[in-house]
Amino acid sequence: MTEQTTTGGSTADERRAHDQRVIEDFRANGGVTEGRTLLLLHHVGVKSGIERVTPLRYLSAGDRWVVAAGNGGLPNNPGWYHNVLARPDVTVEIGTRTLKATARIARGEEREELADLFRAAKSRFAVFEKALAREIPIVVFERA
Repeated sequence: MTEQTTTGGSTADERRAHDQRVIEDFRANGGVTEGRTLLLLHHVGVKSGIERVTPLRYLSAGDRWVVAAGNGGLPNNPGWYHNVLARPDVTVEIGTRTLKATARIARGEEREELADLFRAAKSRFAVFEKALAREIPIVVFERA
């Protein structure tokens, strides 16, 4: 039996297969997939201890890479978010580069400034923000 998730009614296996296709496309095309600029986040599962690779849309803010933990508009934060809270030392692939980075959660004025960037960008951040009861965390990745 395949594990069910709440992501659009798809199964966890289907989601992993989709992510794997995105990862392969990312690597084949220098970090641009279907016209979107992505990073690949390498993180370790808090519960499983398994290394995972998650494709994420990001914005550049100076020398920082910034990701909103919108989780596709679902009511809970995504798994990768919990993983980087527990283990903030991560690896990111950006374009053709693989870099060590440290993740942290933006707070206060910095969070609002970065949220404004997402609201102004072609993203679903503003739609998710209006629909969700939770505040969408904004994760900042800085080169280690």
